[in-house]
Order: sequence, then C-alpha cells, then structure tokens
Amino acid sequence: MSEIEALVRTRLRSLRHAQSLSLDDLAERSHLSPSTISRIETGKRAISLDVLLPLARALRTDVETLLEDDADDDVVIRPEPSREGSRTTWMLSKATGTMKALKVRLEVVSEVPKQRVHPGHDWFFVMEGRVRLLLGERAVIVEAGEAAEFATMTPHAFVAEGGPAEVIMIFDQEGHTVHRQDGED
Repeated sequence: MSEIEALVRTRLRSLRHAQSLSLDDLAERSHLSPSTISRIETGKRAISLDVLLPLARALRTDVETLLEDDADDDVVIRPEPSREGSRTTWMLSKATGTMKALKVRLEVVSEVPKQRVHPGHDWFFVMEGRVRLLLGERAVIVEAGEAAEFATMTPHAFVAEGGPAEVIMIFDQEGHTVHRQDGED
C-alpha cells in the first residue's frame, strides 16, 4: 500500500469517527455497503474514484482534501495580493474551505460603493486605520482594534475613513461568492 493510500484510509476513518458515524451511518449517506467501507478503511479493498467521491460527499469534505500530501502546504497559506480598484486583498484561507478569511487594505475613495444585501453575516476586524460601515441609513465608525458583525440582509457597504485601513474579514462560502461578484473584496 502506498503512503498516500494509507493516508487516505486514515483520513476516511478519522473523519467518520470525528462525526460519530458508524459504518452503517456512513453506508446510508454514501450509498455504499458497510462491508465495502470497512474493507476500504482496513486496506482490504482498493480505493477508486467510484467509492472515494461518494465517501468524500458523505463525510462533507472534498477529494482534494483527502488526497493532499503532508507537505506544509496543507497547513501554511502563502497569500498573494490581488488588487481591484481601491482594495488590495489577500486570501488567508484555502479555496476548498467552507469559511473564507481575507486581509483587505482599503484606500480612501471619493464615492461610497453601492450598498448590497445577501444571506448570512459578515464579520471584520480593523487592524489599522478606521472604517466607515454603512448599514442602511446608519453610518458606524469602526476603529483599529475593534470588530464589527452584522446581518447581511441589511443593505451594507464599508470604506476607509480618513486614510487607508486594513481589515481581516471572515465570510461563509455564500457570502464570499457575493462579495467577489460585487467586486467588494
């Protein structure tokens, strides 16, 4: 058995145990038999895509995560800046994760961006500078060292106030998709 096969088998078994799933539970979710899953976990059956895909889905992960080698790239993220308009963004999380973390540098702009709505919550922490958060008719100043969290069904936008600002933002996948489409990050 190759090292990657052993690693995948260990990850499958560990994910099943972490989610408190019996072989029968995982079999029901994946539409595979409990004996097939047991043989995969113990190395008595080859791992093929026809079983790996349904197991990954049933364990709420992706095949890429199951197949990643143990280099430091599975732990260390090396963000590259991406500039769009007055914002520079660094992705601080993996593309495959369900949560997205970003570092954003906001430059002062003359026009306030259009306020948007979308399902979920937004959260950001101001590392330096000041941010003016617009929530419908409200304007809230968030200072360095402070965080803001708000329901995103309220129309919202934010800008640097009085000089550049840097923030750390966290979104769920849906919120990140909306912000990317709007060019907000």
